Amino acid sequence: MKTNLLSAWMLAGLVFFSGCKKDDPEPTPEPGSSYVVLKGDLSSQTLSADKKYLLEGIVYVRTGQTLTIQPGTVIAGEKKSKGTLVVDRGGKIVAKGTSDKPIVFTSNQAVGDRDRGDWGGLILLGNAKVNIESPTIEGLSSNVTYGGNDDNDSSGELQFVRVEFAGIELTPNNETNGITLGGVGRGTKFENIQVSYGGDDGIEWFGGSVNGKYLVVFGTWDDCFDIDNGFSGNLQFGLGISYPSYADQSDSNGFEWDTDGQNNLERAKTTVTVSNFTILGPSLDGNSFSGNFKYGTDLRRNVAASLYNSVVVGFPTAIRLNQSSVFPNYKAGTGQFANNVYYAKTATIASGSNVTAEEIAKYLKDNDNVVEASTDFQTAAAYQALGLKTDQFFGKRLNTDYPAHPDFSLTTGTLAAGAKFDYARFSEENRANQFDKTVKFRGAFGATDWTKGWTNFDPIKIEY
Repeated sequence: MKTNLLSAWMLAGLVFFSGCKKDDPEPTPEPGSSYVVLKGDLSSQTLSADKKYLLEGIVYVRTGQTLTIQPGTVIAGEKKSKGTLVVDRGGKIVAKGTSDKPIVFTSNQAVGDRDRGDWGGLILLGNAKVNIESPTIEGLSSNVTYGGNDDNDSSGELQFVRVEFAGIELTPNNETNGITLGGVGRGTKFENIQVSYGGDDGIEWFGGSVNGKYLVVFGTWDDCFDIDNGFSGNLQFGLGISYPSYADQSDSNGFEWDTDGQNNLERAKTTVTVSNFTILGPSLDGNSFSGNFKYGTDLRRNVAASLYNSVVVGFPTAIRLNQSSVFPNYKAGTGQFANNVYYAKTATIASGSNVTAEEIAKYLKDNDNVVEASTDFQTAAAYQALGLKTDQFFGKRLNTDYPAHPDFSLTTGTLAAGAKFDYARFSEENRANQFDKTVKFRGAFGATDWTKGWTNFDPIKIEY
């Protein structure tokens, strides 16, 4: 990792700067390259849509610096150097795309050669609360920590942003994700985000309080939405779609929610509140899929997160409570699962001597959840009865066969109505004004498909 602010070379009297000071002229591509190279520590600067940029190695936006990215800009991560963009604590990224001009972070590989894990992804680190001391993000140097005491902290803005083919093992047993958020505060805007073909998790939150809306994770290797370390934010409108052949030996799940990885009951619990998500697992009409796919939702180690008005289908098992410390939080009302729909082969699995699968089933039923389990509930007919289009599932298609712009709108079926927002969680401080409570549908979509325009579900074949 290079920490020098400027990397210079001279050829025929020209000098190229890979990182530029605020008042420097905008960098230009090196001769023979179509990319402007970014490496080391970046000073405040703006990336413009009329150029393409290449992340070489681990690139940092340090404290006091702001990286601004214009709508429509393309930034590629270099495969050979494991290009990665890290926004350090106190640094900011302002990446405000638009519906017709999204900002794209992608692989530098050629059309048809791009694959999951081509580069390191996008990492945002902030000063919001985390439930462990001086944590470090996997894959980064041990002196790069995150978290603090400011839940209102801002790491900038991400809106209408796509991240493709990211998430890689930077060092042995240390992987990055498509997007990693460490201690990011609620002053950060995080909306209209798509992560596709990730090499680990799609989006992972390590503590923090940032809110998010309109989030898509598509065809990632491990979990769609992974949450840890006391994350307390609010998320609404999310979509996860699993590709049947991509799954991690550590178990690939729709939601994987944890508190600290150590089951230390003294630490602040993960209390994220999530509503209106649609998670489409790998199973459709008996198509084959990796045995490493496990749970629609995996609740781990003292977690007390809440899920409402969502639909999770196509996984071998609907819900697992992974440690005996989990269920007491739901019996006590610290966390809540309510008004959700699960279709799976098996309903629930409980770990720990303090709870049985029957007790969990009763809790779910008493809280307005529908949990249907058998192979009969992993068929096209069952999904269509919910209002889901089978074209939204991968099924037996290859990754290059998935439509670039599927239609996720929902107008019929049991999900089209029935959303409820009268649960006490929606009235809590820092939650009451964070949810659109006017929507009538369960799952991520009603009659309007909010993915239209800015997403692309076939990035392997895009010519950037």
